[in-house]
Amino acid sequence: MLQKLSGDPDCKNGTCPTLWRTEDAGDYVVQGYILTDPDRLAQLNLPEGETAVLVPAAVLEGYFGAGRG
Repeated sequence: MLQKLSGDPDCKNGTCPTLWRTEDAGDYVVQGYILTDPDRLAQLNLPEGETAVLVPAAVLEGYFGAGRG
């Protein structure tokens, strides 16, 4: 089971970028928009099986900026 920690404050439909924590609190899951910009992807040099997502700063700042983490 995932625990919702922070979401996009401008979200209107409930399926926006969100920060989640795993049930054992060992990992975080970030829901965001798939990064498709080829120049940015080339900079990341991602290995097979990984992807990158864009997340509004407010999602992470809403959680980590509140002194949690």
